[in-house]
Amino acid sequence: MTPLAAPQIEPRLPEAEANPLAKLALLHAEAEETARLANLVGRSLPLALLLPTLCLFTIALAAGMSLASQMVWGIFIAFATVALLRAYATAIAAPFERAVLKTFAKDMSAILLYAGFAWGAGAFLALPAGTSLAASIVFAIVPSIAVAILLREREAVFLFLAPASMLTAFAGVLKPFAGGALDAGLILIAATAIAGAAVLAEKRQRLAPPLPLT
Repeated sequence: MTPLAAPQIEPRLPEAEANPLAKLALLHAEAEETARLANLVGRSLPLALLLPTLCLFTIALAAGMSLASQMVWGIFIAFATVALLRAYATAIAAPFERAVLKTFAKDMSAILLYAGFAWGAGAFLALPAGTSLAASIVFAIVPSIAVAILLREREAVFLFLAPASMLTAFAGVLKPFAGGALDAGLILIAATAIAGAAVLAEKRQRLAPPLPLT
């Protein structure tokens, strides 16, 4: 199953076609899937605007790295931003067509994975050696929390969080940052906490009472 794709709807069985209640339940599930993916489209636009903002803010605060390497990182983030905006523009043109929404969900999976690697690359390209423990953790975690809050999808959080946190942790040891191995360990612990919170949030959402059929 594609990471951000909605749960697969059961195929139309003969009994579902013949049973009005089964058919109504199937239509209700399809409507819920369409609404969820349409909401995902709307939430992707703020993320597309936030990523370059956080990138510029990081570059403005980081000192000790060459402007050239920071510009390379900025280009990586710009590619992710353009991809998000392009996917949003395509989906918003037909916001309630299930085929378009499913394609958007698949595209978002690839874009978020790339965006996570692009952000994590900033730990090597934008943050100088000796970066403080707090600054390195904030760099890795804040964008991941933003993805969790804006998109509200467990898979979306994992796709971005895993590469972003892992690359930042590696940079903490290889550059190294001020905390060294401690830096890397705390980043991974914080990332695990965010992933756990995303799983719990999804479970709570699944346990919520379903919308009534009207």
